Amino acid sequence: MSRSMADKKNLLLLFDKPTEPVFMEKGKTPTVFDVPDKFLTDRYRPIGNEVQSRFGERAEQRVPVRDITLPDLRIPMSLARDEQFSLFIPRHRRIAGRLIDIFVGLRSIEDLQSVAVYARDRVNPFLFNYALSVALLHRPDTKGLDLPSFAQSFPEKYVDSKVFRQAREEASVVPEGSRMPIVVPRDYTASDLDPEHRLWYFREDMGINLHHWHWHLVYPFEAGDRTIVDKDRRGELFYYMHEQIMARYNMERFSNNLPRVARFNNFREPISEGYFPKMDSLVASRSWPPRFNNIKLSDLNRESDQINVDINDLERWRNQIMEAIHKGFAVDESGNQQRLTEQDGINILGNMLESSIISPNRNLYGDLHNMGHVLISYAHDPDHRHLESFGVMGDSATAMRDPAFYRWHSNIDDIFQEHKRKLPPYTLPQLQYDGITIEGLQVASDGGQPNVLSTFWQQTDLDLSRGMDFVPRGNVFARFTHLQHTPFTYTLNVKNASGAQRFGTVRIFLGPKTDERGQQMLFNEQRLMMVELDKFVASFNPGQNTIRRRSEESNVTIPFERTFRNLDANRPNANTSEELEFNFCGCGWPAHMLIPKGLPGDGLRCQLFVMISNYEDDRVDQDLVGSCSDASSYCGVRDRKYPDRRAMGFPFDRLPRQGADRLTNFLTPNMSIVDVSIRHDANRVVQRQ
Repeated sequence: MSRSMADKKNLLLLFDKPTEPVFMEKGKTPTVFDVPDKFLTDRYRPIGNEVQSRFGERAEQRVPVRDITLPDLRIPMSLARDEQFSLFIPRHRRIAGRLIDIFVGLRSIEDLQSVAVYARDRVNPFLFNYALSVALLHRPDTKGLDLPSFAQSFPEKYVDSKVFRQAREEASVVPEGSRMPIVVPRDYTASDLDPEHRLWYFREDMGINLHHWHWHLVYPFEAGDRTIVDKDRRGELFYYMHEQIMARYNMERFSNNLPRVARFNNFREPISEGYFPKMDSLVASRSWPPRFNNIKLSDLNRESDQINVDINDLERWRNQIMEAIHKGFAVDESGNQQRLTEQDGINILGNMLESSIISPNRNLYGDLHNMGHVLISYAHDPDHRHLESFGVMGDSATAMRDPAFYRWHSNIDDIFQEHKRKLPPYTLPQLQYDGITIEGLQVASDGGQPNVLSTFWQQTDLDLSRGMDFVPRGNVFARFTHLQHTPFTYTLNVKNASGAQRFGTVRIFLGPKTDERGQQMLFNEQRLMMVELDKFVASFNPGQNTIRRRSEESNVTIPFERTFRNLDANRPNANTSEELEFNFCGCGWPAHMLIPKGLPGDGLRCQLFVMISNYEDDRVDQDLVGSCSDASSYCGVRDRKYPDRRAMGFPFDRLPRQGADRLTNFLTPNMSIVDVSIRHDANRVVQRQ
């Protein structure tokens, strides 16, 4: 391994054991940082030689840390080490933006290592992990690094707090080779008395929550270097990623005999759903606070967080955004109009609603999305009289666990749809692909009957040892249960009557066939519940063509190994393009959650939709080799343009044309649908090998 590569990889050791002092052993190969005395904290400086030699004697590798002139870290250090950290809180965002700038601005890897080592024992651990992760993803000299899974650094955000007491006992008493996994109970947050709890497997799924966290790493809100924030179609991606989560969640509700989620659009009515997370923060040494049923939001006045936001503010911001949609333009800070066109309107709106630094006018359009999260997350202690921190809605790593997340995002999505409803419907020429006809469509699970998809439960072990501080070294596993499906294959029979080879983008969606009452859905409702399963480019020779595509190839998902990745296992060879692929992307929907759970017996009745659009109208000319494009639908492609010129969600992102009141009336020859049922076998539990 080259010297510079070794230096780079050493940065990843700083994610291990987040609250242990930096001079203690890190990594699978026991490694210590040789820290200059002045880098030690006040507690350890007087006994520096003693502690450094004690922890250094067992080390198999030593990393020299250079003594350099340090940047001003007062702002990053202003967030206490034992506080929770939230990207939704403006003060925390500014602090994180400052630390990202410091890390990105350092000249060399060696300087970055020195400053990161110094900062690690002084800066809030969650803030440190976030800022260093964003910096490593965006610095030209560290882009190739593979970030450890956030769940391995902070397992406390993903599992029942009881697990840690058992895990400590197991690690302390049992030698490493004989340790047993600690089983995370399946239904630990509520009982069947709470109908919302039927969706525990979706809301509390580790992969889904990791996806949401990682998306916000790739698309940070704030940084001094604008290019880190201002990525191609970022606002539209914010809209589409969350819109797809809502479509998927509503199908999940149908899979549990529940109606679609009710949007939370009256900010003064009580939130009927409560949520009790049953999680402890090991770092902040506090339990995550619950939210009781029927709590109302209150105006926030929390001096320690520098937050002073009223419910009036949310209502005002929403009205200003709605006014922009109805007038057809936003007003920027200089008073200029930014037209909300068919092409760019959704992107501008996404930046307004998410309120990153590229919002056209934060003063006018405010901070609606983030402050909704914040008000809900502080509903239990709005004025800080009980010294409580925010609930799970206040953290992008945990927000999707809470039923209120979906009610809030249903409201956010409705604002986006207000803009989409103003756009002209797609015309037949925009939808058709002359000469291309889909003559047959089928999907089949491996070993199963045609057009029936099957789901079951799977158990997987996750190593918690990287995130467990001050326990004996070696692996400690938790075993959790999640949804899984039998792999399946799409088969398309396509006729190309054009007489020449043609290229097309194959777009595959799945939606429910009937609504909550069992009635066949009107297309205008059904289109908002269409979940994108895959999108890929194919070539069609003159005459008959058969296209087969595996579910594992989906460009929405990332493979299981990458969601829960162990950086030491399954690594491609060093310095190959495969390794670059492996490295960028923990961003992507987890493959095990590609399709909804479905129902037992006859299953959930769905329709599979396939469209082939003209690649000449879709193509974006750019080189995509080795830049991690395999989960591009929700995550984009790193350092590249979004690889599809069409609107995200095309052809379902606009109102249907006149007469297309059902999906069948919407079809053109280059589209096809087939009825599919998703059957869930609740008694089947498979151990992942």
